[in-house]
This record gives sequence, structure tokens and C-alpha cells, in this order.
Amino acid sequence: MELKTLSYLALGDSYTIGEGVEENERYPMQLVSRLNSLGGQYFFPPKIIAKTGWTVDELEAGIQAAETSAEGYDLVTLLIGVNNQYRGRPVADYEKDFEAMLQRAIAFARGNQEHVVVLSIPDWGVTGFAKARNTDQVKVASEIDAYNGAKKAICDKYEVRFIDITEEYRQIGGQEEMMAVDRLHPSGLVYTRWTEKLLEEVKKINF
Repeated sequence: MELKTLSYLALGDSYTIGEGVEENERYPMQLVSRLNSLGGQYFFPPKIIAKTGWTVDELEAGIQAAETSAEGYDLVTLLIGVNNQYRGRPVADYEKDFEAMLQRAIAFARGNQEHVVVLSIPDWGVTGFAKARNTDQVKVASEIDAYNGAKKAICDKYEVRFIDITEEYRQIGGQEEMMAVDRLHPSGLVYTRWTEKLLEEVKKINF
């Protein structure tokens, strides 16, 4: 039987490009590796459009500058928003920007929202970087919650899968082995946990 070949587009920021970790530790790479180990189908290496520091509008500019497949993609993941919060932008602005970006992601998935998976924004306030700067962790947490609430509501509206990675990250994100060298970004161990959550959702998709 011939293997079904599938394509995957990962949209995001530092968390998607895996700032501070090896390429094979990025969650899009780990996800493809896990999916391919299941057999029956083969995912090509993911197309990643993501850069450390990107806000939603900068991701949009990045997409426009990138070469994307005119045929669309079988799977699209989206994790964006932490830099909007970090820069102190209002949730109302994020709602508008994120909804447009989610529509973009659905279009990349050939209009099939079933093939789009969104991840919540992690709470960077728990990291060593934040603690060293005496960051107001309560303020960051409440803002991240507001952003994620808006994000989930928009995903619900479009019937798009939404994975909460925030709560678990709050428990583990400040542990030494869970941080990259910069003590701000996650280590590969964290991305493995996100991969597990993604895998469970992607396995439900009928490609």
C-alpha cells in the first residue's frame, strides 16, 4: 500500500522556532517524527514560519515574505500572542489580529478548520528570566489569561481545536531543566510535552 504523503505548516514565534534548542527539539519537528513513527502516512518536514519576538502582525508580514504552497497544507498549527502581551498591547487589538490570523491558518488548511490546531500562550512570568527582572508575575498571569480567554473564544467560534499548554507550563516552566540557556524560553523537554498534547489532537484528524 502506498504511503499517504502529508504537509504541515507551523505558524508562530520563538516557541514555534524553538529559540535556544536544537532543531530536532522544536515541537513541529518532534510532532512530525512522532506522527511518522505511527506508520500509514508520511509527513514531509514541516514548513515553519516563525521568528523570536514576532507579534501577530509581524507573523502576517513574515507569511507574506515567505514561500508558501499554493496547494495549501494538510495540517496547520498556530501559536502566537506572547509578544503582543509582552509589549503591553490591549487584548481587544489582539482579538482582531488573532481572528484574522486564524482565518489565514484555516485558508492555508484549504478551508478545513478541522485541520488547524491552536496552542495557548505560555506564561513567561514563571521563568528564571522573569524572576531575575522582578517581573510582576500576577500581572503577567492575569494578562496571559485574558489573551488566552480571547484566543479560545475565537477558536470556539470557528470550531478550531485549542490546546491549553499554559496551566502545565506554570507548574514546570521555572524548573532548571525546563528552561533553555536564556532562562526565558522552554527546553526541549517542554516541547516534548507540547508534542504529546498535539499528537493526541492530530491523531483525531481524518487526513
